[in-house]
Amino acid sequence: MLTERFVAFAVRKKLDRYLRFDPHASSELPLIMNNKKPLMMYVHIPFCEELCPYCSFHRVTFREDLARAYFSALKKEIFMYKERGYNFEALYIGGGTPTVLMAELVEIIELIKSCFDVQEISVETNPDHLDMSRIRALRDIGVGRLSVGVQSFNDEILKATDRYYKYGSGSEVMEKIAELQGYFPTFNVDMIFNFPVQTAETLKRDLEIIRALKVDQVTYYPLMVATSTRKNVEKKLGRVDDERGRPFYELITEALSEDYQPSTAWCFNRKNPTWLQTAKFNDTGIIDEYVINYDQYAGIGSGALGYLEGSIYANTFNIPEYIQRVERGEFPIIARRDLSLRERLLYDFLMRFFGLSLDLEQMSKKHGVNAAAYLLPEILFFTMVGGIKQSEEKTLLKTKDQYYWVIMMREFFTAVNNFRDYCRSMT
Repeated sequence: MLTERFVAFAVRKKLDRYLRFDPHASSELPLIMNNKKPLMMYVHIPFCEELCPYCSFHRVTFREDLARAYFSALKKEIFMYKERGYNFEALYIGGGTPTVLMAELVEIIELIKSCFDVQEISVETNPDHLDMSRIRALRDIGVGRLSVGVQSFNDEILKATDRYYKYGSGSEVMEKIAELQGYFPTFNVDMIFNFPVQTAETLKRDLEIIRALKVDQVTYYPLMVATSTRKNVEKKLGRVDDERGRPFYELITEALSEDYQPSTAWCFNRKNPTWLQTAKFNDTGIIDEYVINYDQYAGIGSGALGYLEGSIYANTFNIPEYIQRVERGEFPIIARRDLSLRERLLYDFLMRFFGLSLDLEQMSKKHGVNAAAYLLPEILFFTMVGGIKQSEEKTLLKTKDQYYWVIMMREFFTAVNNFRDYCRSMT
């Protein structure tokens, strides 16, 4: 427990320093040094019909007039990347709720496919949008992975999180998911553990349902509360206690171990899914944490973050400002930080181990330095506390205790959420 507290504290302090963006930095994109590197495009749709109290992502209440103007600006920003020679092999569309205006979403995907060599497409949605008209439109446009935010099948938790009346009861959501099995190569269900009102028994019941539904992929996030949302969350749900997380996580990994295998510390893929034999889509295991599979990604849309050529940048969180800047032909970047070599290595260290293994030889080639020497303090610490172990291959290190990396990624995303809040306060 003390080690976990120390890890969380240390990561929090480092991220507080690393995520201090320079608001006066260049608003231009980093120059492409190697166009052969696989790139991911992340497109952010910030609109939701209603807002969940615990969510810290950039989202606003849906207004059709603003949303249509926003989609128009997205198209212009996409062309700006095309004009500068970027190419992308994967597309991830998140939010918000990307499926609020299906015709607009389909046009965006069609445009991106016409501009870039996209091989895989993932889209997020909510349970109330799991209707056949949307499902067919997404499948027909080439979406290979649909990710639906469920969080829990327990009605009391759904009511406490204001999701019951918005998205349906747990049994209603179960029925929809059961009906949609097989429509996409990967159908992911997002769940959350460590709600204050959650018990071991309610978590076990959720896991039984997941196994019975035989979903292709389940992503089990720990509850991540930004500073701005903590007071509201604790008022509705009770005190958030991160130290309850490990026993919940151990329940999850034990319950899923027979039918699922981890692709990251909190994403689990079903073993030998039947759809794999007849899938028409490229299957490369796309997941919600696309930062694991793609070293570089561009952020498109208001509030989107990108990481290109060692630079992290953020687009403006003010939607009217975003539209105005793109209309003028300007990139909507409001903050940027060019990472040092040490910071880039630490970023890769976190992402690779969250993805369960780190190849030191590969990392050394990527950065042109002896990665083991640069990362020696971190490697020694996590080896001593049982977080990583040596593989049979001399340069390959593997995750031993996955929960340490859950803690670190929880702190990473919480820090990103706090950064979002900071940016919103400046607009």
